[in-house]
Order: sequence, then C-alpha cells, then structure tokens
Amino acid sequence: MVVRFMREMVGALGDGLHREELFQRIGRAALQCSGALSACVYEVLPGGRLRGAAVEGLFPPQRQVPEASRGKLATRARYIEQILRSETLEPGEGVVGAVASARRGELIVDGASDPRIIDHGDEVLAVRSLIAMPIEFRGDLLGVLVVANPLDGGAFSETDFSLVQSLAEQAGLALHNNEFLALQLEKRQLDVDLALAQEIQQVLVPQKLPHVHGLEMDVRYIPAKEVGGDLVDVIGLSEGRVAVVIADVSGKSVGASILMAICRTRIRHAFTNSQSPAEVLREVNRGMAEEFRRDKFVTALVCVVDGNTGDVAIARAGHEGPLIASRPAGKSAFSCAFPSLDGMALGIGELAMFDEAMIEQTVHLDFGDLLVLYTDGVTEAVNDEGKEFSSARFADAVRALASRRASDVCDGVLETIRRFTGATRFSDDLSFVVVRRAQKVGV
Repeated sequence: MVVRFMREMVGALGDGLHREELFQRIGRAALQCSGALSACVYEVLPGGRLRGAAVEGLFPPQRQVPEASRGKLATRARYIEQILRSETLEPGEGVVGAVASARRGELIVDGASDPRIIDHGDEVLAVRSLIAMPIEFRGDLLGVLVVANPLDGGAFSETDFSLVQSLAEQAGLALHNNEFLALQLEKRQLDVDLALAQEIQQVLVPQKLPHVHGLEMDVRYIPAKEVGGDLVDVIGLSEGRVAVVIADVSGKSVGASILMAICRTRIRHAFTNSQSPAEVLREVNRGMAEEFRRDKFVTALVCVVDGNTGDVAIARAGHEGPLIASRPAGKSAFSCAFPSLDGMALGIGELAMFDEAMIEQTVHLDFGDLLVLYTDGVTEAVNDEGKEFSSARFADAVRALASRRASDVCDGVLETIRRFTGATRFSDDLSFVVVRRAQKVGV
C-alpha cells in the first residue's frame, strides 16, 4: 500500500501538478491506500490556520453546520466539500487543530467517546474512527492528513496508524519537491530521479540528536555522487535509553530512497511496541513483506544503548557489525573489536527463517568506551590504486581518536578517509554514528 502511494506521488510530481491538484491527488491516494470511507487534506494558511484543500468522500466538517443551510446545494457531497473548503480551523481547534499544534498524529478508535468529534445528527457524517496526521517537511508544517471510518465498518488499528504516518511523511516530501520538480521536467528522467532521491535521503538524516544523560553522540552522512540508500537514525527512548539505527538498501536512485524512507517509518513505529532490537527488526520485516521485490533488500543494525548502565542490546540484519573501542583495565591505549553477530537481511527468505536467525546480543560500555555503527561505504572507500580503506584502517583511525569527544572522533575519521582516498566525493554513501559513554555521567 505504501509503495502504491509512493508511486502515485512520484507520478503526480512528474505530471507537474499545481499545489491544489497535488493536494487532491494526495487525498485520493490516501483514501485508496488506507481503506477509509472519506479523507481530507488540510493545508496550513498564513497565521497557522487550517483549510480543507482536498476532500474525498463524505468527510464530516469539523464544526457544527446549521441545519437550515444543508439543502442549498444539489448534492450532499458537493455541499460537504464546499463547507470544508470554506471553513478555517484555528491552531488547537478540534482534532485537526490539536494535531497541527502538537505536530503529533492521533488515532481515535471510538469517535463517539471523543468530545472533540462533532455530532452532526446525521448517520452518514458520523465518525466511528479517525486518524489525523501532520504533514511536515524539515520541521515545517505543511498540512494535516485525515482519514475517517474504515470500509469494513470497524475501527482503525495501530497498523493503520503506522500506514497513514508513512503516507503523511511522503506527502510532505512530495509537496516540498513539487516546485523543484516542475523546474526539472525538461531534464533527463535520470537527473530528476537522482535529485529526488538525494532529497529523500537528506530527510533520513537526524537534524537534531536526542540528549541522553551520560552519552555523547554524533553522526556523519556524506551522500555519494551516485545516490544509494543509507539510513542513519537516532531515536530517544524511555528511562535514559536511545536507539541507534544504521541501514543500507540494495540498489540506487529514487526507488532505494523510497524503500529506505518506508523502512525508517516502520522502525520508528516498531519502537513504540518494543525496545528489543531483535523484535523491532522482526516486526519491520513482517510489516514490509509487501514492499520488497526480488531485487531489493535492506541490511540493518539496531542498537539500544542504556546511558545509565552502559549496556548495549544489538541485533543485526545482514549489516556490518558494530565496532567497540574500549580501554582494557590498567592499559592506556584503546583496543578495537568487531563483535560477531548473526542475522539475515530484511526482505530475504521466509519470515519464519528471518525470525529464527534474528539473535539479540548484549555488550557493555565502560566509561570512555565507544560504539561505532557504519555502512560499507566507509570500509570500501577506495583510493587511486584501487585499495579499500578496509575494516583494519577504520579500526586504527577510531583507536587513535578514541579518547576524544564523539564529534571529534567523527571529524577525525572522516578526515582520515579523505586523506586515504584523496577524494572530496565518494562512489558510495558514507555513513557512521559514534556513541561514547562519557567519563562521568552528564559530561
């Protein structure tokens, strides 16, 4: 369903639609993909107010409508659409305004029990269940996507919520790129695909890392000239823990970037159900079964770091294992190790086989130790002689810098790779994350 929506958005951008037409395409695609009876896309007006920009089905107005005015138009659908396009909601008003203000989606399982849901006294306009999701890009609120009432007569589920969240994220990307793509229509399709893929990849890079007591963290992501599909994510969890995720999708260009965007959404949602890296990867693999094609798979490494105890739970899905830099007792120099972990890539083999192969392992970070996650673009970066940077050189670079702050380690490793390759651009995406347990809690 998500892939279908993505293809619809890419097609809409390629058609060079005006903003209003794109809103309509988003609403129609969301209705089809979510299995809802009705949908509405609200756009953000100057001052933060919200206006219904696109309506699909008999979507209920968010304000009470005078009974006397209901028969003025020829059809009920046309009447409802006119009401939604004319009414403007204030930030914080009703469910839609609350979602816009909080920048957080809402799942309403039972509309009758929510006082914010308007009772229009009309069964056709009754809200049994509803999902409202902010449409954002790089922190800017562009609108709110709302779907109401599943076709089967039941209530929306957490899975439906995750799906609509994915749709809203990609809708935000489509709206952002609409003007950009319109200027590129005369260029070759390959150029358009690469530019769009780079935009998608930049969205996947954390703009601000969560603060976790007792840990230092920093991230480096250097996009390649040929676009790949790296993912780096850092997710704040409860009780002083943080999830660190790094992944790489097979293939290149816009298809790889779209698949990775879906993967990111799935991983983040899975962490709302479990904080076990292995269970998160199992859930993601099950949820993305329909998105994978024969020529596409994703490798991933997921770690949950406890800033209080220094314990790190790790699960590997076919990705390069982490690097641990530690200082043995009584030694002044650091040593580096690559823990051996099992696990097959996402999208390969039967679900039961993946679940059985997924093993979770726990390692411990003492004060000053480092955990480093990376993609193969780091170890496989080549110089003019065709030699790879290699895991050994990577470990040497980290070891030489391990006593410094996480940001200094990132800078130093990147500079070491640049000196080795002599390149300012790389043939593959280069991504890594450094997590350092501070010498003293809070440092």
